[in-house]
Amino acid sequence: MANVWRAMGLRIYVTGRVAVEVDGQVVIDERRFRGKQDRLVFVYLICERSRPVAKEELASVLWPEEQSEAWEAALSALTSRLAKLLSSDVMAGQGMSFSRSFGQYQLRLPSDGWVDIEAGNSALDRAEAAVRAGDARNALGPAAVAASIARRPFLPGVDGFWRESMQGKLDRQLVRALDCLGEMQLEIGEPQTALESALEAVKLDPYRERAHRCLMRAYAATGNRAKAVAAYHEFRELLANEVGTDPEPETEALYLKILD
Repeated sequence: MANVWRAMGLRIYVTGRVAVEVDGQVVIDERRFRGKQDRLVFVYLICERSRPVAKEELASVLWPEEQSEAWEAALSALTSRLAKLLSSDVMAGQGMSFSRSFGQYQLRLPSDGWVDIEAGNSALDRAEAAVRAGDARNALGPAAVAASIARRPFLPGVDGFWRESMQGKLDRQLVRALDCLGEMQLEIGEPQTALESALEAVKLDPYRERAHRCLMRAYAATGNRAKAVAAYHEFRELLANEVGTDPEPETEALYLKILD
């Protein structure tokens, strides 16, 4: 069976908080979900909405360690509550559909439906393309959007392999967005903000060489050559002790340039 509504300015948030907005007004917030499993079902079906999800797959996400003999009844209760929520008055006319048939589930959004995590992915792609083109003006805005979304926690309080995998993706996207921000902030003459971006990136991923190069450049651009040199030596020591490798030639060349 399926319930269908018509869309008008539908925005769905799955990072930080789970919420649905229509024309800027929150119509569903976390209080409308009975518990963390209800939120997980909704978010999983939003993220996987390009295909039908089998009940066994959804159950493995909900109960990754072990499923009770009554898992089908529990899953039926969860999806029934979701169907009821999405068919409530606040969602009337918003263009969403939720089908439950033949042991499969699928959420569909209207063509102009907006999901924050997907908007972050798209913004990051635009930012990285602009960085490759050396276009700071068109890189900074999308990179800031991508970083803002990626900083939000994904389904806090929920356990399981899928949540951890999605959180890991957000963490990696944040580092990539910070790379874009730091490098372009240096290009437009904002070394202090570039330094902040690079420090955040290095903290998130201590082995990311691109972030360390940005950190070195930012220290040098702020007039602190000693810090830039120290950052290089600390990174070199980290690689030697933990990985058994040397910095990339590009990093070595930057170090020599700073010394010159």
